[in-house]
Amino acid sequence: MSPTYDVVVIGLGGMGSAAAHHLSSRGVRVLGLEKFGPVHNRGSSHGGSRITRQSYFEDPAYVPLLLRAYELYEDVERATGRDIATLCGGVMIGRPDSLTVSGSLRSAVQWDLPHEMLDAAGIRRRFPTLAPQDDEVGLFEEKAGLVRPENMVAAHLQLATRQGADLHFDEPMTRWEPYRDGVRVHTAENTYTAGHLVICPGAWAPRLLTDLGVPFTIERQVMYWFQPLGGVRPFLPENHPIYIWEDADDVQVYGFPSIDGPELGAKVAFFRKGQLCTPETIDRTVHEDEIRAMADHMARCIPDLPGTFLKAATCMYSNTPDEHFVIARHPAHPESVTVACGFSGHGFKFVPVVGEILADLALTGTTGHPIGLFDPHRLAAAPA
Repeated sequence: MSPTYDVVVIGLGGMGSAAAHHLSSRGVRVLGLEKFGPVHNRGSSHGGSRITRQSYFEDPAYVPLLLRAYELYEDVERATGRDIATLCGGVMIGRPDSLTVSGSLRSAVQWDLPHEMLDAAGIRRRFPTLAPQDDEVGLFEEKAGLVRPENMVAAHLQLATRQGADLHFDEPMTRWEPYRDGVRVHTAENTYTAGHLVICPGAWAPRLLTDLGVPFTIERQVMYWFQPLGGVRPFLPENHPIYIWEDADDVQVYGFPSIDGPELGAKVAFFRKGQLCTPETIDRTVHEDEIRAMADHMARCIPDLPGTFLKAATCMYSNTPDEHFVIARHPAHPESVTVACGFSGHGFKFVPVVGEILADLALTGTTGHPIGLFDPHRLAAAPA
């Protein structure tokens, strides 16, 4: 007889691990299936740090979810003792009409978020590591900072296991089908039945959700670590903020303070500007011309940062055409399947609240969180 669960969660990266935690915390029988091992580096939930911020330039509609995510960071830290969030402050830099600055300001004003506008001289005084152009400004947000992706995933897996969830690693789903009032899920090792299926596929969305009607694209991204000239002391969290910096050509870079000791320096990356790929074809090698382009760009913004290249790593963005998420009951299977995908390079900060939303949708079909922006119907007719 097939093992039976209330909910099966496919994918135990950021969103799936959080869903497994929130579902199991409500007393339901949960099975989690993951293609790789726990806290792996083959998808998007790795790299040591991800930016978190509340003055959200992508759309003010995200702000209520961020406020809840911040509460849940604290809950997870208390429950597991793991380091989840470091709120070192952050500055969004660009010309006043840039999306990074104007969009952040719009969210801050609409939601009455504490913030401070700085001119170029003010940025340089506050953060001597940064060298903005005279016509650039910055929105400073004290509550911005970073979250630890590996710690977050590990913490949610820890809590889910503590609460009785069965988590199976190195056991990918091969297929699923409707079965009675729920679903039947197949792997190479077994067949499972459940009342509901939650699919958190990350970069595997184009293959696992072909019937969703969303034209996903997968984009290779590179994260870089440099040893600053003169050492990391000026780049420690008490001196150096997280930042997103948009230049006159609309190119955005983002970066972090030094948080992992002098041997790892400080991390930087381009926001977007990646190569199309699939999880099977992604080039995991970081090439010399890529390192040089990153160093040259950063030398104009933070002259002391690209002193010595230390290392690089790849990850993947799973993009929707409008770069907003997809979180909903599956339109073709509304009674039995919930999906969370297309996080488009800015989703990790939402992990704990997305887990809460997925538990709501799987168990009741609705949620009190505002997720209208993430309805897949908006993309069904979008061009690929």
